Amino acid sequence: MPIDTFAAQKTLSAAGSSFTVFRLDALPDTARLPYSLKVLLENLLRNEDGRTVTADQITALAGWDPAAEPATEIQFTPARVLMQDFTGVPCIVDLVAMREAMAALGGDASRIEPSRPVELVIDHSVIADYYGVPEAFDRNVEREFERNAERYQFLRWGQNAFAGLRVVPPGTGICHQVNLEHLARVVFDQDGTAFPDTLVGTDSHTPMVNGLGVLGWGVGGIEAEAAMLGLPLSMLIPQVIGVRLTGALPEGSTATDLVLTIAEKLRAHGVVGTFVEFYGPGVANVPLANRATIGNMSPEYGATCAIFPIDAETLSYLRLTGRNTERVALVEAYAKEQGLWHDPGHEPAYSQTLEVDLTAVVSSIAGPKRPQDRIALADAPRAFSAVLGGYVRWDPAPVGLDASSAESFPASDPVAVTGNRPGDAPAHFETAPASDSPPLNTTPVTLDDGTRVEIGHGSVVIAAITSCTNTSNPQVMVGAALLAKKAVQRGLRPKPWVKTSLAPGSKVVMDYFACAGLIPYLDKLGFDLVGYGCTTCIGNSGPLIDEVARAVDEHDLAVAAVLSGNRNFEGRIHPQTKLNYLASPPLVVAYALAGSMTVDLTRDPLGTGSDGKPVFLRDIWPSQQEVQDVIAACLRPEMFTRDYADVFAGGDQWQALPTPEGELFAWDPDSTYVRRPPYFDGMSRTPQPLADIEGARVLALLGDSVTTDHISPAGAIKRDSPAGRYLIEQGVAPTEFNSYGSRRGNHEVMIRGTFANIRLRNLLAPGTEGGVTRHLPDGEQTTIFDAAMRYADERVPLLVIAGKEYGSGSSRDWAAKGTALLGVKAVLAESYERIHRSNLIDLGVLPLQFQPGETGESLGLTGEETYNIRSLAGSEAEGLPREVSVTAGGPAGSVRFTARVRIDTPTEADYYRHGGILPYALRTLLPT
Repeated sequence: MPIDTFAAQKTLSAAGSSFTVFRLDALPDTARLPYSLKVLLENLLRNEDGRTVTADQITALAGWDPAAEPATEIQFTPARVLMQDFTGVPCIVDLVAMREAMAALGGDASRIEPSRPVELVIDHSVIADYYGVPEAFDRNVEREFERNAERYQFLRWGQNAFAGLRVVPPGTGICHQVNLEHLARVVFDQDGTAFPDTLVGTDSHTPMVNGLGVLGWGVGGIEAEAAMLGLPLSMLIPQVIGVRLTGALPEGSTATDLVLTIAEKLRAHGVVGTFVEFYGPGVANVPLANRATIGNMSPEYGATCAIFPIDAETLSYLRLTGRNTERVALVEAYAKEQGLWHDPGHEPAYSQTLEVDLTAVVSSIAGPKRPQDRIALADAPRAFSAVLGGYVRWDPAPVGLDASSAESFPASDPVAVTGNRPGDAPAHFETAPASDSPPLNTTPVTLDDGTRVEIGHGSVVIAAITSCTNTSNPQVMVGAALLAKKAVQRGLRPKPWVKTSLAPGSKVVMDYFACAGLIPYLDKLGFDLVGYGCTTCIGNSGPLIDEVARAVDEHDLAVAAVLSGNRNFEGRIHPQTKLNYLASPPLVVAYALAGSMTVDLTRDPLGTGSDGKPVFLRDIWPSQQEVQDVIAACLRPEMFTRDYADVFAGGDQWQALPTPEGELFAWDPDSTYVRRPPYFDGMSRTPQPLADIEGARVLALLGDSVTTDHISPAGAIKRDSPAGRYLIEQGVAPTEFNSYGSRRGNHEVMIRGTFANIRLRNLLAPGTEGGVTRHLPDGEQTTIFDAAMRYADERVPLLVIAGKEYGSGSSRDWAAKGTALLGVKAVLAESYERIHRSNLIDLGVLPLQFQPGETGESLGLTGEETYNIRSLAGSEAEGLPREVSVTAGGPAGSVRFTARVRIDTPTEADYYRHGGILPYALRTLLPT
C-alpha cells in the first residue's frame, strides 16, 4: 500500500460501483498543471513508497515551474507495456536469458516474470510480396508463416511460460491501432482502484494512443523489459509545450496534411524531449482518429508524447469501438472528478505555447527523406527538381540557388539527413535550382505482359497505403476509397510501372469498405489487401516489378515511393527508391495514377478518361460531406466487437504451430532466428568497479541526424553483407533471408547489420556508403563488423563520434544493443534524441556530449586518433562525474578537451555502474 503522505486516497462512485482514487486536489494549485503532468502526479501519489517514489518527488511535480529546465528526477510506473513482434521477440529472448542467469547465480528463475500486463501484437512480419491480385492477402500471410515459424513458436511458448504476457497473432492489425481500438483502458480499474491508463511501448509510435487521452511513449526494448519486471522508469520532470488549436480543417485538407504541418512546425520550434499537449477551442473540431494521427507522429517532431485531454469526443470513440457502458461511465466520472476533462476555455501553465490555425492547413506531402520536410502539394514538382541533382550523376555548370528557393525546399539540405559534413555531398545537390535540374533520363521498359512504357528519374514505382499513422483514420481511408471509385468511373488506371498495395491497421477498415461497396474500386486500381501490418513503412515493401527493378539498376534511376506512412528515412522504404514521400491515402492513389513526381497534381491531368478527356485531381477528389456520409452509414460498433471478440486466439495456422513447454526455453543450436544472447555471460553478483577508457579507436565518424535507421539493422539482408554471408554459412538460401527485423532474436545476424544501412556515410571512409570503415592504424578499408571483430581480438575499445540529433527516429533497441556488442564503449555526439541516449546507458555504453560551441570538426578530430577518456575510475563513491577529460592523440599531436557525461539521473547512473539495466534488474532480484 502507498504511504499516502498527502492523504490523497479517497473514494469515487461511478458506473454503480465505488473505487479508490488518489485525488490530485490533495495538493495545492494542481488545477494549473498540464493534463499530462496531472497524470504523472497521480502516478506518483498512487505509488509512493518512501524509497523509489518519495514525497519530495510528489512535491516537486505539484510545484512544477514551467520555465525550469528539466532537472528533477521522478519515477514513472506505467500500468502496462505494449510490444510489436520485431521488438517483442528480443525482449522475450532477454527474459529467458535472465531466467537462466538467475538460476546460475542461485536465484529463483520464476521471479523473472512480468509484473504488469504485457500485450504483444505481431504486426511487423508481413511483406508485400504479392500485390494487385485478390489472393494477395492469403499468399502473403502464408509466406509470413513459412518465414517466421520459429519466431512464432517461440512467442507461443512465451505466452504460456510468462503469465503476464498476451500475444495478438498475425493478420489482426497494427499494434497501435489494436491498442487504440481495443487494448486501451483510458481509466484502469484494478483491485478496486481507478487510475489513468498509462503505458510504455517498444515502438516509437506508441504515442498514437495519446489521441485517446492515454499517456504513453516509446522506449527501447531494454527499458520495456525493466518496466515489465516492475522497475519504475527514471525520468526528469519534462517541459510541456502547449499547442493551441483554433478553427477547423478546410475542404480538401486531410488529417495527414495537418500532421505534416504540425511535424514541420514543432520540429522547427524545437520540442525534442518535451511533452506536447493540445488544447483550446479547435480541439473539439479534431476527430479522435485525427488526434491519433497527430499523436502517432510525435517522434517525427521529436516530442516524447503528444497528448489530447479527455472530452466528449473521447467518450464517443469509446462507444464507437465497442467499449462497454461501465467503462465509458468510469472514464467520464474519473476525468471530471480529477480535473482531467478538457475545458476549451482553460489554459494550463505551459513551458511555451504555439498556435495552429486548422483553417490554414493545405494539401501537402513530405520528403524526400525526412518526415518534417513538408512540401505544399502545388510545390511538389519544383521541390523534386530542386533536390534531384543530389541523387543522380550529372555535371552541369554550377548555378547559385537563391535564399528564397532554399527556404521553400528544406528537403534539399543534405547535411542534416545523410550524416554528412558540409561539402561531402555533390556540390550541385545544394546549388541546383528547378530550372537547372538534371534531365529525367527516361528509358523504355517492356513489362511481362508486353506493355511498353518509359520510366525515368522521378517515376513513382511504389504507391502504398500503409502504416499506423493513417490507416487508423476513417476520414482519409474512406477518402482514398472514394477517390478510387471516381477514378475507376472516369476510366483511369494506375501507371503500369507502379507497385500498389493496401495494408490497413485493422480488419475494421475492410469491414466499412465492404459495407460501402468500395473494395471493388480499390481492387481495380491494384490496391488489393496485402496484409494487416506494417509493410512499406518499415521496409517490408517486397520487390518492385521485375522489369522496372532491372531498369532502375541498369540506368541508375532516381525513382520514388509515395506512402501514407510516418517514416521516409534513407534506405528505409526500399533499397531501389532513392526518394520517398509521405502523403495522405487519397494522394497515394493520385500519385499511382500520375506515376511521377514531376506531375503537378494541382494543375496537370492525372490521365485521360474513357471519354477521351483529361481527368484532373480536382475532378475526383471527394468532399468532406461525401466522406462523412459513408462513415456515418458504415462505421458501426458491432464491427469492432466482432473483430476483437477473440483477438488473442488466432487462426488455424497460429493454432497449428507446435508449442514448446517449460519454464526455461530449449534453445535450438541450429536456429537462425532465436539464439541465446551473451548479455549475462560471466556476470557476477556484484558490479565491477568503473574504469577509464584507454586506447580507444573510432569505429565510425558520422555527421548530423544519424537516425536509428542508420544504426540498427532494418529491411532486407543483402547477400554480400556480413549478415548475408553468415546466413549462407548457416545453410540459409538468400531467398529465405527474410528481413533483419524478423531476425532480431539472433544477435549474430543483428551485430553484423549494425551500422550497415546502405545510406550511412562514415567520414572515416570517405567516398563510401554503407557499413564501411577503416581499421587503424593500418588503414585497411573493411566492413564495420569485420573491423570491430579485429579490434576485439586486439582488445581495443571503440568509440563513435557524431553530430547533432544522434539516434533520432524509431526507438530500435538494437541500435544500442548492436553498438554495445560491437565493442563500442562510448559515443561522443553534439546532441542526442531522448530514447537512444537512454538505450545506450541501458546497454552500458557511455553517452558523451561535446561542450556547447564545440564539435568534432572544430576540435580538428579526424577519427584517426587514439582516445583516452578519464575521470571515470574511482567515481563510484562520489557519483559519476558530470564531465570527463578526453585526450585524442594522433600523428600531428594531441588534442585535449572535456565532454559532458549525458547520464542525467541517479537511476541512470546506477544502470551504467551495473553495466546496463538488465544486470541491474537481475541483481536487485537476487536473494541476499
